[in-house]
Amino acid sequence: MKLDRHALAAVDRRVNRPDYDPASIGCGIVHLGLGSFHRAHQAVYTDAVLVRDPAWGICGVSLRSRGVVDALVRQDHLYTLLVRAPQGIEPRIIGSLREALCAADGMHAVVARLAAPATRIVSLTVTEKGYCHHPASGRLDRAHPDILHDLGNRDAPASALGVLLFGLAARMAGGAPLTVLCCDNLPHNGATVRALALELAALMNPRLARWIEAEVSFPSCMVDRIVPSSSADDHDAARRFGLEDDAPVGTEPFMQWVIEDKFTAGRPAWQDAGAQFVADVAPFELMKLRMLNGAHSTMAYLGYLAGHATICAASSDPLIARVVECLWDELAPTLPAALLTTPGSDPTAYRRALMARFRNPALAHRTWQIAMDGSQKLPQRLLGAARERLARRQGVDTIALAVAGWMRYVAGSDDQGGTIEVRDPLADSFSKIARAAAGDSQALGRGLLGLSAVFGDDLAHDPRFREAVQGWLTKLAANGVRATLAGAAQFGRG
Repeated sequence: MKLDRHALAAVDRRVNRPDYDPASIGCGIVHLGLGSFHRAHQAVYTDAVLVRDPAWGICGVSLRSRGVVDALVRQDHLYTLLVRAPQGIEPRIIGSLREALCAADGMHAVVARLAAPATRIVSLTVTEKGYCHHPASGRLDRAHPDILHDLGNRDAPASALGVLLFGLAARMAGGAPLTVLCCDNLPHNGATVRALALELAALMNPRLARWIEAEVSFPSCMVDRIVPSSSADDHDAARRFGLEDDAPVGTEPFMQWVIEDKFTAGRPAWQDAGAQFVADVAPFELMKLRMLNGAHSTMAYLGYLAGHATICAASSDPLIARVVECLWDELAPTLPAALLTTPGSDPTAYRRALMARFRNPALAHRTWQIAMDGSQKLPQRLLGAARERLARRQGVDTIALAVAGWMRYVAGSDDQGGTIEVRDPLADSFSKIARAAAGDSQALGRGLLGLSAVFGDDLAHDPRFREAVQGWLTKLAANGVRATLAGAAQFGRG
């Protein structure tokens, strides 16, 4: 049957349904970035607490694409969450989305929601590149096309920051405080987004910048759940439970949310759904960014080059699995010592659980999906740890291998000679560097290391890092991933 509110009463008994009336909830949250991750994570935590406090429904805003908005509107904003475990799929209908809007259709409805007194939280999942910043420095990229557009077209913003500020300007007229909650994989994401918002606001409207400083809080948080892009398999799985759903989402059983408890206008009781509220998110954030995301990127580049389509396949390859274990050996000492005594944050247990999560055969997480936007991801996932280890005079061999894998990937061809479609804000720069290198791996490495937006102004000039990366890049270019790893003593033993 077609999924909508009228179908809820007749849904297959195997499907978990909302324990509240989705038509009766309010809109206390506006969420920018209506993608799969939000609908498998924050919307799920919110769904679990609406029966006790229905004011916290979500207005989801897609910044550009109408596809998911149209699909959700057709089915009364309901969708099926498919929790994929090795032993089977557990379906659940999520009802926490009260409304879906597309910013590209015009800002009137979006601004009205952002300015509404009932709205007390604005959250975001727009990916790392969506913040239009330099990942190496954390500063606003004032030359970014979307930022230039927003500075000249303030009534029709193109960037997520521009949309946010447009709404905050309308909110300022009413004077009500607000919380902005970034749920993306940025280091110190609350402080980072606050700084970016203030920098752009100062260029647009200094009065707005002063109001944001006084009235808007930016708590940091760490989000953790593996959510592949939706696929035909998700639609087929929903049909097996009797549901025709145009917007299903597949995910893993594990989920975690650690949040700094700094909300100026109230918040849902997310702790009742398992979220952790803490004074300092940084240790949790660093563990996840480096151990999970760093390993993900490493497997994505080496795995894709070697012919593995999914993370499950890559992590099950003994050679690549050994790389991940060696990578964790390098990354673990860079984590805060406080993690060892903080409940729920044991790095050793987290590491063991990660490999099992990566190898979940029910979760087809594509290596190309994780490989996207590497220029925005590597600084926080791997390069910060490299700097710390170099400062301590510790080795960076496996981190350098991961970086070399990224370099081979963005050069545009895999180990089988196939062409790679590189999806990255710096893809044009990569292509120019690769063409100029003309197959010379040393020239390719020098060119890519010279990208200060990725590597800053230090790493390319550190001979220990530069030589380690260049050494691996030369081997990968000459021999391919499998032969390179098989021939390396630390990895070849499997």
